[in-house]
Amino acid sequence: MPFRDPIADPWGTRTPYGPGERWPTRVDRHLAEGVEPDDVDRWVRSASILHSNGDAMDIAVKDGRIVGVRGHGEDRVNRGRLDPKDLYGWRAERSSDRLTRPLVRRDGELVETDWDTAMDLVVENSRRLLAERGAGSMGFYTSGQLFLEEYYTLAAIGHGAIGTNHMDGNTRLCTATAAAALKESFGCDGQPGSYGDIDHADVIALYGHNMAETQVVLWSRILDRLAGPNPPRLLCVDPRPTSVARAATLHLAPRPGTNVALMNALLHELIRTDRIDHAYVEAHTVGYEELVRTTEEYPPERAARICDLPVEDIREAAALLGGAERLLSTVLQGFYQSNQATAAAVQVNNVHLLRGMLGRPGAGVLQMNGQPSAENTRECGADGDLTGFRNWNNDRHVADLAEIWNLDPIRIPHYAPPTHAMQIMRYAEKGSIRFLWVSATNPAVSLPDLRRVRELLTGRDLFLVVQDLFMTETAELADVVLPAATRGEKTGTFTNSDRTVHLSEKAVEPPGSARPDLEIFLDYARRMDFRDADGNPFPQWHDPESAFEAWKRAGAGRLCDYSGISYDLLRRVGGVQWPCDAEHPEGTERLYADGRFRASPEECESYGRDLVTGAPWEEAEYRAANPEGKAMIKAVEYVPPHEEPDARYPFTLITGRTLYHFHTRTKTGRAPELQRAAPEVWVEISPSDAGEAGVEEGDPVEVRSPRGTLHARARVCGIRPGVLFVPFHYGYWDTDTSDEDGDHDRAANEMTVDDWDPVSKQPLFKTAAASLRPLGGGDGRPSSAPTTAASAPVGARVPATRGRPDTEERSDGGA
Repeated sequence: MPFRDPIADPWGTRTPYGPGERWPTRVDRHLAEGVEPDDVDRWVRSASILHSNGDAMDIAVKDGRIVGVRGHGEDRVNRGRLDPKDLYGWRAERSSDRLTRPLVRRDGELVETDWDTAMDLVVENSRRLLAERGAGSMGFYTSGQLFLEEYYTLAAIGHGAIGTNHMDGNTRLCTATAAAALKESFGCDGQPGSYGDIDHADVIALYGHNMAETQVVLWSRILDRLAGPNPPRLLCVDPRPTSVARAATLHLAPRPGTNVALMNALLHELIRTDRIDHAYVEAHTVGYEELVRTTEEYPPERAARICDLPVEDIREAAALLGGAERLLSTVLQGFYQSNQATAAAVQVNNVHLLRGMLGRPGAGVLQMNGQPSAENTRECGADGDLTGFRNWNNDRHVADLAEIWNLDPIRIPHYAPPTHAMQIMRYAEKGSIRFLWVSATNPAVSLPDLRRVRELLTGRDLFLVVQDLFMTETAELADVVLPAATRGEKTGTFTNSDRTVHLSEKAVEPPGSARPDLEIFLDYARRMDFRDADGNPFPQWHDPESAFEAWKRAGAGRLCDYSGISYDLLRRVGGVQWPCDAEHPEGTERLYADGRFRASPEECESYGRDLVTGAPWEEAEYRAANPEGKAMIKAVEYVPPHEEPDARYPFTLITGRTLYHFHTRTKTGRAPELQRAAPEVWVEISPSDAGEAGVEEGDPVEVRSPRGTLHARARVCGIRPGVLFVPFHYGYWDTDTSDEDGDHDRAANEMTVDDWDPVSKQPLFKTAAASLRPLGGGDGRPSSAPTTAASAPVGARVPATRGRPDTEERSDGGA
């Protein structure tokens, strides 16, 4: 295979193809130094765990250790390609600082112990609080990185056995808006489109979605279409000059927080120029007339003033959308974590409903996920959703789930809306939640307003359990720390952004006495002696495959139907898209091809909310508005952000991801190649703002908001003037800060606002007001921000970001 450097060239060599053709195969591989393919004892099936794309791969095992990975060439998702995070991220699993034994807090210090001691302490506190204060005193906060079987078990324990309403996942931070927008438009969660739509689309619109860095392999697929005959035209909406923006036919860089005004103007132009599929709108939707009335007030001239965009560019973007014969749209954090998040994402759905662009090749919408198994968190009910896309406000749905679980329906809490993550933290802060179990996530770095989060997690009355691979910033605050196994050390399934289910099988033993998350949850349930209505142990399953089979019964007949999927099928064919049942035995590539939606009052997952206030609709209100269960076109006025720049804080601060890291770097920061590619935090600033502030490339600067401060080197790049960008990955686990009052000036979320979208309850990481000042004393060194990404420098000679395969490891990429 020809050599390539996946750090310097993350998207790899081009394999061009034309519309309607099959995406060619290109298998990427990385093996540890000195290991050849023939040396591998066995290859074990798995998929990506460091992004949401769901890239299928095989794990290489030699002498009982993981020694590399290769892409799975026949899989529908990636055709053998792998993200740099996948090629190198497995090295973190072999890190010497893995947690291998449980820890408990004694006299203020965490000390090693055995599983019985640790779990007895967890059970003792659980029983005490349930007896004294009831189920409402207990909360669970999980991840988007576990397996389906683990989420389903956690949901059954939390909502069923304990009966708490306080359960959410860190998917609240990344894709709660995706779920909310799909419910608002289509009555149910579940992506209408498919990655395969890239193969057919003639226009692809990316709204706040830096696909080139968050889904490297999917961006490679678009690059291959762009390199082939009859390439699609691209529309990019992003305030940063991402690789997507550079490749786009048209790049719109609106003022942060104004997405709804922009979308209303685009819809205004589609209606004004009559680029509407009136037959589709009439047959399959409700709400069109209200959209016409609302968007009439948003001509391009008004939106141009609000968004600070050229009016001609808005018209050109609308013409691009209106002229498409096969339109694919994707949406991610630039919309989800900004002002009026759900409202903006719903307007993207409206474009597709107006144009009849659903359910056929190349015509679809993907309200994307940010984490590898975020879809499972939602469908299993380990967040604020009810298991199987059921409706919390529908007593028949609750009774149906209770029958499946063999529990009294009264045990499943549905007396109030589920508690979202930020509210869980508030309840912990106020003392009504006294027990919080955090699994596979790191809120002490990932949540907004970190000073407050640290204070509440160390509250005297809160018993904190943390289940993870490493001693994270959150684990350091815990009363009990449980060492968990990771992908490759356990078996289970996980589902990516376009509903593709993959099986990941156990390849090696976990280190020390670390255990799979499923085993930990089931052990807890047995020690608590949870029972169903017949007195049998609950949950009734005992291992990954029996948990999967139980989940199939819970999802049967719902949109997320897995009844036709088995471990054996996934071993034979690789990724399968749900719904997969007797009617669709090979899975379903696109939803709503027949124009029928899961939106009837009897079926829908939610009765919807007001897009401005978040106030929930009642069943009677929903029935009156949508008695036939059609797709819903929902109009909304633009409302300015709660916090805007002023004289003291003249910039808008936005946070986000970079190509080489994932979440809080718990894994990627321990993979040497990835850490070298982006070793420390940076601040992006435009050339004009840098000149006015007297800042040059690499100068140390201070960024301050009303909540906190960050110190970092400046990267002068092509970002929109008036905007600062900081990657959120960087916390404190690999710094020298050891004392309680140490410098907390590295994490972006020291500065972010404690605010959330009224509909999805997703925190807003892209609306904080901030100031910037140079700290002086620049040593001439540039920022270490990647040159391969949106952080590429402007007007400065900066060494290119590249790997070091000549001195350490070898990666191969080829056809």
